[in-house]
Amino acid sequence: MMKTKSVVFDAYGTLFDVNSAAEKCKDKIGSKWEAFANFWRTTQLEYTWLRSLMERHKNFWEVTEDSLDKSMRVFNINKSMKNELLNLYKVLSPYPEVRGVLEDLKKKNFKLAILSNGTPALLDELVASNKLNNLFDDLFSIEEVKVYKPDSRVYEIPVKKYNLKASEITFLSANTWDVSGGGNYGYNSIWVNRNNSVFDILDFQPKNEINNLTQLLDIV
Repeated sequence: MMKTKSVVFDAYGTLFDVNSAAEKCKDKIGSKWEAFANFWRTTQLEYTWLRSLMERHKNFWEVTEDSLDKSMRVFNINKSMKNELLNLYKVLSPYPEVRGVLEDLKKKNFKLAILSNGTPALLDELVASNKLNNLFDDLFSIEEVKVYKPDSRVYEIPVKKYNLKASEITFLSANTWDVSGGGNYGYNSIWVNRNNSVFDILDFQPKNEINNLTQLLDIV
């Protein structure tokens, strides 16, 4: 891994806690807030994959809204909360170790980037609201290619921008399918296993599995 020249992160679930929007409303939602948050996230991802397969692209904000509408119906959440939940999704909280790890990597002169399903505007606001904008060289969005991860055209974006080999990019994601997508493309993919989960069987096995980003500093 000494050949790493760029460290690229998935955003949602890897750097930023996707459940934090619903958690901030848990007093209004009640004890079902966590199940609701997980259902919303799962539906959101399913919609990205289905739209890619159907070649019926909608941007991530529209997909997030559509999946929220379904989730609110399933969990009988008051419709008046929709805008509040959506707006909180724009300012998700980062995991506690994120800033320190990014600062340390920056000192090592790696090219640092996000590669995300999120729209450019969503990523800009997410990073700026958490005062992390000075730590990234680029915020790459799938909107450049209009197809969602794990399509190989997404993973090609940083390779083209930085004129690197895929193997020179260390890619981190908490999503097993994303780790496999990047690994099958040729990245050095690392799984951020925040929830003690089991890895998928998708023709790729990461050489490294970490529980939080701090452990990355011992690898690159």
